[in-house]
Amino acid sequence: MDDTITAPPDIDLEFVVMDEAELEKPYRVIIHNDDVTPMDFVVAVLVKFFELDVRRATRIMLEAHTSGQALVAILPYEEAHRRVYAAQSAARDFGYPLSFTLEPD
Repeated sequence: MDDTITAPPDIDLEFVVMDEAELEKPYRVIIHNDDVTPMDFVVAVLVKFFELDVRRATRIMLEAHTSGQALVAILPYEEAHRRVYAAQSAARDFGYPLSFTLEPD
């Protein structure tokens, strides 16, 4: 019997092992433009999940729209990861491909 565990082909799994000091380091949350997610939805996600005011969220959305990506926030890794996961999950619930990446600051 083969004890190998495999994920379904449509699920992208990535496991990252970090020590506690690494989790506290600041990470840049980057939002990426796409041609599907409505601009008002992007603004609403930035306001709700990153606690931005509407004006700042709108500026970030427009920068991502024109430049392809924009800096949303600089946060400790765990908090950045939690907020990105929540934002992307909300987008998927509505069928939008909104995406973010994390980069060490």
